[in-house]
Amino acid sequence: MAILNFDPQSLAIHSYADEAALPINKISLDFLRQRFQLELSWSPENTGESSMYQGIDFKPASVLLPLLNREHGLQVLLTQRAAHLHHHAGQISFPGGRVDPTDTSAEHTALREAKEEVGLAESQIEVLGRLPNYVTGTGFSVTPVVALVHPPYEFRSDPFEVASIFEVPLSFLMDPRHHQRRQFDFPDGRGKRSFYAIPYEEYFIWGATAGMLRNLFHFLRADLPE
Repeated sequence: MAILNFDPQSLAIHSYADEAALPINKISLDFLRQRFQLELSWSPENTGESSMYQGIDFKPASVLLPLLNREHGLQVLLTQRAAHLHHHAGQISFPGGRVDPTDTSAEHTALREAKEEVGLAESQIEVLGRLPNYVTGTGFSVTPVVALVHPPYEFRSDPFEVASIFEVPLSFLMDPRHHQRRQFDFPDGRGKRSFYAIPYEEYFIWGATAGMLRNLFHFLRADLPE
């Protein structure tokens, strides 16, 4: 599987998502807790990668989508990966990684990786539920585990894997006015790859991380009229 080598920030914005913004009551901890207890009919978004790589034997991985209940609203904890890493170097991501043989579940993987990468203790984490698996062009099938992080909010990064830790308001990430669509043209004529980007301050959130956030957005709006 070829690794695409391009600068996503240099590509022109093709369009913006056009859904209505979520009502403020759907961006709350109480709503999230209730939502993950329901059986909802909804479909994750196909951003292009899942159809491009059909038939690939994807390696299982898991990430933690950590929510912090700050006084000014729910925040999403994100990391910037170290520049020397082999996969997704320098990109914005959730804490996580590939499944180890001793891991017993996707939650186990996500919690283990969150402790290793940002110093979160398992006792701080309240798992709310999972989002659908997301496949990547680097050959992973990623299970996003959504969780609430209880204080104290004292993070400790692994400098080998994590360059920085930062927070983004969930309300910003769940506003489709910030969801850019960009596209990459394959130089060998194989077509185009579309992806989402959600720039925030000096951070450029794109690819799988933006795609998983889009699926969280669809999950939270599942019962809203079109």
